[in-house]
Amino acid sequence: MRLSLSQLPALKADQRPAYQPESHGVGILHIGLGAFHRAHQAAFTDTALGAAGGDWRIASVSLRSVQTVEGLAPQDGLYTLIERGAEGDQARVIAAIAQAIAATQDPEAVLRLMARPEIRVVTLTVTEKAYGIDRTAMDIDADHPAVSADLKAPEAPSGVLGLLVEGLRRRRASGHPPPAILCCDNLPENGVLLCAGVVGFARRIDPDLADWIARTVAFPSSMVDRITPAATDETRARALALTGFDDAAAIETEPFTQWVIEDNFPLGRPAWEEGGAIFVKDVAPFERMKLRMLNGAHSLIAYAGFIAGYRYVRDAMTDPQLAALVDRHIRAAARTVGALPGIDLDSYRQDLITRFANPSIAHETYQIAMDGTQKLPQRILAPAQNALAEGQDIAPYAFATAAWMRYATGRDDQGATYELRDPRAEELAQAVKEAGRDPVALYARFAALPHLFPDALGRNPAFREEVISRLALMLKDGMAAAIAKEAT
Repeated sequence: MRLSLSQLPALKADQRPAYQPESHGVGILHIGLGAFHRAHQAAFTDTALGAAGGDWRIASVSLRSVQTVEGLAPQDGLYTLIERGAEGDQARVIAAIAQAIAATQDPEAVLRLMARPEIRVVTLTVTEKAYGIDRTAMDIDADHPAVSADLKAPEAPSGVLGLLVEGLRRRRASGHPPPAILCCDNLPENGVLLCAGVVGFARRIDPDLADWIARTVAFPSSMVDRITPAATDETRARALALTGFDDAAAIETEPFTQWVIEDNFPLGRPAWEEGGAIFVKDVAPFERMKLRMLNGAHSLIAYAGFIAGYRYVRDAMTDPQLAALVDRHIRAAARTVGALPGIDLDSYRQDLITRFANPSIAHETYQIAMDGTQKLPQRILAPAQNALAEGQDIAPYAFATAAWMRYATGRDDQGATYELRDPRAEELAQAVKEAGRDPVALYARFAALPHLFPDALGRNPAFREEVISRLALMLKDGMAAAIAKEAT
């Protein structure tokens, strides 16, 4: 039997929403209908609705794929969220999504929603590469395919920035105040970055609109955290066993979840704090903690683990030598974070080790390894530069950087090739073609790629030699040997 609103009473009390979904209107437009959104923002919103009510259900948009929309539509937007921990699995049905839209099928529906006054918050989870923002210039990347296309036809957009700007233009024309626009992607100062992209795009087509956006639209920053692997057939089978209902949109995640949000919502917001969200004036220190300690270690596991033959993070963490390097990396990253009010960094470190080793979460190293050129600067290179300036040990960052370079060659230790799935894959491939397997040449070409390595770090002799020596061993004797030597 398929999940639907009419079937909610048949669920166990602790599995069904603590509110009547039909009694609550839509107040949030979300762009990026992926598994993370459904495990994180939608789950927080579901808890908020149950605790405090309000018209805060979500109209959620998939920018490219139609598969998730097709799974949710026959289920009235319902789906099963399975939390998988060492103590077993728990399931709850989320009813926060009132409407699922495929932008490729009906882009006008997205724009109509943004113009509606009841939409008071717009949230996004689209990954960094979808935005088309040049962080160095704090402006649009005019060469980004979606940005370029939307600048030519701004009233019929398909990309993120184009949709936001046209939606805000219609909102302004209608005389309604603008919604707060909340980025929930793993990007430092994501609100500031998104504001720069939206204003930059608007300025190319309508300077008055750009000024209005800069003056009136709130772009709060946020830090998000919840490991959410891709759903599989086993996920759906697990949902059926736990709830008794077929669910084409079921997802699974870890028990841990975290959301730190800059409290800047002129038109109001859901009571997300009921789900554990923390509202602060400045998100930046929390972002730095998460990017460097969690995401940096995750990237280390992804690159070293994948090349060493580990499919999942949990498998990599069964390797005591690699696990020791992960712990070393987190400790080193913590030294670049500094004191954080209300946070015990050592307890956070221990939580990370436990989460990475969770035997119930099948998070693929290959999935985490994608988009490395977008992730490496914030996760690895920035703390490496801080550590170098403070006279701290740079070995953890040198090893992680070398592991990324080894991964970026596109061939594992058994000689099998794989797709890098990186927006700069062609540049990386050209660098590898020119350098071959020469570690000195590889470092020189990777470090010289524009807007990747901080100049001072890439040219630093000590960092250069530390990376090259490790990369040489990875290329000559294999990743397992490099891990073993590093861990001794």
